[in-house]
Amino acid sequence: MVLSGTPKRGYHHGDLRNALIQAAASLASESGPGSVTVRAAARVVGVTPTAAYRHFAGHEELMIATRDYAFDQLGAAMVARLSLVPDLADPRARALARLGAFGRGYLDFALEQPGLFRTSCAGGVEPLPKLGDLEPDSGFGMLVRGMDELVEVGLLAPERRPFAEFVAWSTVHGFALLVLNGQLHELDEDTRDAAFARVLEVVGEGLGSTGLSDELRAALVDIARRKP
Repeated sequence: MVLSGTPKRGYHHGDLRNALIQAAASLASESGPGSVTVRAAARVVGVTPTAAYRHFAGHEELMIATRDYAFDQLGAAMVARLSLVPDLADPRARALARLGAFGRGYLDFALEQPGLFRTSCAGGVEPLPKLGDLEPDSGFGMLVRGMDELVEVGLLAPERRPFAEFVAWSTVHGFALLVLNGQLHELDEDTRDAAFARVLEVVGEGLGSTGLSDELRAALVDIARRKP
């Protein structure tokens, strides 16, 4: 994954704030959240720290903007994987395939942009917005809609719907962390993908509390193994 708008020396007049965010994102992508400072971003852009501090009062403000950028990139990775979902006739299979795409897109982002992925959950993260205030194209917004879709097609009982998105999110996030810097770090690609497909299968069956048919199971896990 290539960062959009990679910072270069100089910037368009009046767009220094965005140039600094792009610089901070580039620093985070290369070296993780610990590398993001106002002075470092100013150095990348080619301006004085004083000029940068006119837009960001301190490190925390720049980190918030960089986390927002990372979350946007995460959402883009999920949308990219979603575009690979085939046009399935069965609405249940389609809903499960979309759920699998959300999860695999999350893992794609963690693997391709580990620095930005770590930045997205670096210290001082703000609380999630209320459901009514969610951006529909945000990663979490898409996951919430995906869970609602499972209810609509009859795969998730309404009484089992509350907090289902947190079950899926925490499971996939935990797997991503284990692959990045945990006990699963040394897995080869085929084994990793097979393990992740099994993770999705367990999540899908657990949400519905019943086993999935072979057709529905395939719809859920095939997207996890499909090459972009």
